[in-house]
Amino acid sequence: MNKRLLLHICCGPCSITTLKTLLDDGYEVTGLFYNPNIHPLTEYVKRRDGCLAVAEKLGIKIILKDDEYKPQEWFRAVAHRETNRCFHCYASRLERTAQIARKGNFDFFTTTLLYSKYQKHEDIASLGRDLESAKTKFLYHDFREGWQEGIETSKEWDIYRQQYCGCLYSENERYQRELRK
Repeated sequence: MNKRLLLHICCGPCSITTLKTLLDDGYEVTGLFYNPNIHPLTEYVKRRDGCLAVAEKLGIKIILKDDEYKPQEWFRAVAHRETNRCFHCYASRLERTAQIARKGNFDFFTTTLLYSKYQKHEDIASLGRDLESAKTKFLYHDFREGWQEGIETSKEWDIYRQQYCGCLYSENERYQRELRK
C-alpha cells in the first residue's frame, strides 16, 4: 500500500522533479497550492496555473487554497520582521500544510521549497519536524539534486518560470539594480 503524502507546492517548476522523485519512491501524492506570500495577484495566478499544468502532466490531484489567498494577512505577519521574513513565511505555509495533512489523514507532508537552492533548508526541515505528529510525519528530502532537470523540463513543458521567490520583498531585492541605472 502506498503511503499518502501531501506536498506543499510553491510553483510549477519546483514541483516537477520533486513530484517525479516522490512518485518514483512509491508515494501517493496530493499537491497543495497555498501561498499567501506571492505578490501581486497576477503572479499568484501564473504560479498556480503552472502548478496545475504540472499536476495534469504527472497525474496528481491538487488542493487549491485560492479562498485563503490573503496577502494582507501575510504582510501583517512579517511586518517588522523583514530580516527574518523567510522563516515566518515558511512557518505559515508549513503550518497550514501540516494542518491539512493531519485533517486529511495523510501519512506524510513535505514541500517543494526543499527543491530550491535559494531556500534555507535547515529552517524548513526544523519547522517541518516541529510540526509533525505521531500519525503525520514530515518527510525531509533534499530535492535540489533535481535542480537542473527541473529547469530544463519546465522550459520543455512551457511552464511559467518566475524571477523571484514570491513576496514583494524578494521582488524588490531581485530588481533592485534597476534603480541604479
